Amino acid sequence: MTEPRRKAPKVSVGMGIMELPFTSADAFWRWIDLCEEGGVDSIWQSDRLIGRTPVLESLSAMAAIAGRTHRLKFGMNVVSLAFRDPVLLAKQCATIDYLSNGRLLPALGIGSPMGAEWKALNLNTKTRGQRADEALEIIARLWREDSVTYEGRHFHLSGASIAPRPVQADLPMWIGGSSEAAIRRTARYGTGWQAGAETPAEAKRIIAAIKTATAEEGRTIDEDHYGVNIPFRLGAADDPAIQRAMEAYRQYSGRDPADYFAVGDAAAILDRIAAYIDAGAYKFVLRPTASGDEDMMAQTTRFIDEVISKVAARWPREQS
Repeated sequence: MTEPRRKAPKVSVGMGIMELPFTSADAFWRWIDLCEEGGVDSIWQSDRLIGRTPVLESLSAMAAIAGRTHRLKFGMNVVSLAFRDPVLLAKQCATIDYLSNGRLLPALGIGSPMGAEWKALNLNTKTRGQRADEALEIIARLWREDSVTYEGRHFHLSGASIAPRPVQADLPMWIGGSSEAAIRRTARYGTGWQAGAETPAEAKRIIAAIKTATAEEGRTIDEDHYGVNIPFRLGAADDPAIQRAMEAYRQYSGRDPADYFAVGDAAAILDRIAAYIDAGAYKFVLRPTASGDEDMMAQTTRFIDEVISKVAARWPREQS
């Protein structure tokens, strides 16, 4: 008997922002409209609560994008569980997924220990992993169970329930992080994994570790539910916008920005995507590195015209 041919994983390319790169709400919506009309798969918003640099609140942004668009999917990259109540977060996600007819892609993590929130909110970084694990179990159960009773170290629930539930029967739960704890967390609770600044080699190692840990949990994660974030600039490496961003990343992380940023022409961007595909990642969030409204629109337009079309041709999606 001939074995059925295994379908190739689907390559999907979305776009994301961290800091708000626009001078007005109108400019932001122009960008969202461009992504909706240009075939971008999804929009992602990084999560920051504290700071003087303008950053949109993730859940509010998702709800607004849901009302503006009809096709785009959208996600938070990633929501810091330590800063949020899990029942409220489960309810918010369920509501947004319901009102968008199933287009939400929740991505959840423990939050960077270098974030300003810990000091400003007087939170203990040492308990963030424990709180995240408890929150993930609560959220997942609220999305699928009629009544949730939970006794944990940090959270206590007695017969809690939410309605309406998410439209997606198995609402995706993307997990961020690269530590051993994050690998175990993804294997236990996640339906996908979202990398941060990992190189292709690092991503390959982590994906392999997640697959091993997931098998030990008696679970599976779809092959095309491993993703990465890539800040990019279509243009010269000495453009002021990319130079500022790379230097800020170097100062913040202590890492070489050349390992993280993709800079150059469309071929350079595609080569970076291909390197991650070879490592086992198939979901991509590309973040334009731009200065000002028009530069942001120009980078996005070029990306749609020069990169997304070539992704579809190079890695075509099989018809169901």
